[in-house]
Amino acid sequence: MRGRRHLVVFLKAPRLGSVKSRLARGIGWAEALRFHRAEAQRLIRAVSRDPRWRTTLWIAPRGALRNRDLPGLGLARFDQGLGDLGQRMARPFRRLPRGDVVLVGSDIPALGAAIVAQAFCSLTRADAVFGPALDGGYWLVGLKGNLRLHPPFGTVRWSTRHALADTLANLTGARVALLAPLPDIDTPQDYRRWRSSSR
Repeated sequence: MRGRRHLVVFLKAPRLGSVKSRLARGIGWAEALRFHRAEAQRLIRAVSRDPRWRTTLWIAPRGALRNRDLPGLGLARFDQGLGDLGQRMARPFRRLPRGDVVLVGSDIPALGAAIVAQAFCSLTRADAVFGPALDGGYWLVGLKGNLRLHPPFGTVRWSTRHALADTLANLTGARVALLAPLPDIDTPQDYRRWRSSSR
């Protein structure tokens, strides 16, 4: 028995001054918070009701589960816990019940249910799937089988152009699928491009 599919949405609690710091340096903290909150709500609406998977929210920072402004009312919520990004990402892969797991970030305006479904479909023939970001990182990672117990997130240079390459280097011998690259919104330049293209 394969088990069910699990979609993990990684999310920071929407607090002024604590989200999207690189973006806020160019557009201000209030506008960065507005973008963060709106994009998280859009994504959760787009993916959480799909019957093909079970969606859970994994929240940072530690203790933020009590935040009243968190989106996704009614969804199961978990604390990301302590550690670097790789240590926090590894937790849902290890802790969720049997089945394929896909984890996504919450700052990808083009991400929706169709792409999530494509990622799960990729896991029928691959051991891992990634959604590459244009900056060298990735906005989606899916793992199945033994890779769930031993996620490839050690010795990765997070928040750099090497993040995807470092992670792939940890997957020697695994079958890996790559989705089409999408832009994430981390910098003022990313934000301006997104605003221009969405008009």
